[in-house]
Amino acid sequence: MWRIAVLVLALAGATAFGLWWRARNGRLADVTSQPADGPLAALGVDPSAADVTLVQFSSAFCQPCRATRSILADVARMVPGVRHVEVDAESHLDVVRALDIRRTPTTLVVDRTGRIVTRASGQPRKADVIAAIAPHIPDSETALPDGGTPGP
Repeated sequence: MWRIAVLVLALAGATAFGLWWRARNGRLADVTSQPADGPLAALGVDPSAADVTLVQFSSAFCQPCRATRSILADVARMVPGVRHVEVDAESHLDVVRALDIRRTPTTLVVDRTGRIVTRASGQPRKADVIAAIAPHIPDSETALPDGGTPGP
């Protein structure tokens, strides 16, 4: 009987962890605006070249990284003033440590001044990315492709 109780407890714990992980994965979270001038400069990224720069940290064999690349590239094509830069995390370990990147893909939303304003670990949804960058785009109502606000 105790074996069944242990099994039920293990399954309940695994289910709770899975639900927590799923809810957290890819969610864009505002961060306390932190300067990233030094680490970004080491990568050759100039945040002043666009209103918003989406910096994606990827690794070679990461499947969600490919999907994230597609999502962020679409956003950069759709919204004027947005640039997408992909960084190979394995080749830039010093920058990964400086920016506290713990997994791939990780996306940083960097404003024109070089401050990280939002970050996501995992694959974000396109609508969430558009909603996260909208406050940092001048005249964002007209910058969006349909002239409206980002969807859900």
